[in-house]
Amino acid sequence: MDEFIIRIISQDAIANNKNTKIMSKSITPIWLVCMTLFMLTQVSGQKVRIAAAADLRFAMDDIVAGYKKSHPNADLEVIYGSSGNAFTQILNGGAPYDMYFSADITYPQKLYEAGLTVHQPVLYAIGRIVLWSSSLDVSKGLAVLTENPRARVAIANPSHAPYGKRALETLRHYGLSDKAQAQLIYGENISQAAQFCLTGNAQIGILALSLVLAPNMQNHGRYYLIDDASHNPLRQGFVILNRAKDNALAHAFASYISSPEAIAIFEKYGFELPE
Repeated sequence: MDEFIIRIISQDAIANNKNTKIMSKSITPIWLVCMTLFMLTQVSGQKVRIAAAADLRFAMDDIVAGYKKSHPNADLEVIYGSSGNAFTQILNGGAPYDMYFSADITYPQKLYEAGLTVHQPVLYAIGRIVLWSSSLDVSKGLAVLTENPRARVAIANPSHAPYGKRALETLRHYGLSDKAQAQLIYGENISQAAQFCLTGNAQIGILALSLVLAPNMQNHGRYYLIDDASHNPLRQGFVILNRAKDNALAHAFASYISSPEAIAIFEKYGFELPE
């Protein structure tokens, strides 16, 4: 709300070749009050449904909580799942989402090219993959797979989950795709793959760093950060979808994603930030 008013003042000041301080004095308090009440009414009366990649489960929860501290009436609902499945639902018109946060910016780019988004995709973070185990030594990296040929290895389903695709790329990079094929078990998304590891259904996981740094996994195993040169980058992007074109809350939350508070949360969960 404050950012919106400041932006209006700043633009008017430029148009009149005056600085912001001088311009702000020429606006009556009544005008400011009316504009403030109008914008608050617009935002408070709206809801935003967000489709988010499963690797964001903890980071996005924290970001939404942080936003609500200063906007307690904001109605934000987040639905987590695989980026590919959400993309298919949105493309086919069967998903009532207002915003889409993907683990692979390629998906929102395709939606933009199909004319289904308000703007081009915004790169908000770069994800990393790790080896994780609660029972085996992963300090040597992917050698743990060949040293434990009977161990089951959980990854996200590569047919629609970006983290699963990057896991397979890594296995191919190290010449392990054929040897490890019989060991692999697939989660519907990266969150389910992590759950397989926590429950003991898999002894090793190729998982999202953002999930293994979350409280429910942080003290239950060890991880090894996989060299990002072994796979294509996990460039993660978001868009506002056309149904939220006039949704003030969606636009306000989109701006918050690049705020220092949100950036600190992304970094907390191991995401690399775009320059």
